Amino acid sequence: MYSGRFCGYCKAAERLLQSKKLDYKLVKVDEDPALFEHMMEITGRRTIPQIFIGEYHVGGFDDLTALNKNGKLDALLNPS
Repeated sequence: MYSGRFCGYCKAAERLLQSKKLDYKLVKVDEDPALFEHMMEITGRRTIPQIFIGEYHVGGFDDLTALNKNGKLDALLNPS
């Protein structure tokens, strides 16, 4: 997850991922401008968080919560 230290949506996304008992990696784009540039190149977006599950780009916090609310997040996390 591309994230920042003072981002409330990033913290909320972390809490959701933690509630699913997931291990995840934070890439703090506010600490390195090159990481922010890389995030924009691969996502086409300028906002954080930007969340990936494997190679799949989920999007931001709103996208993550929408997946969770409609039951698709668990299916994405546990493919059969």
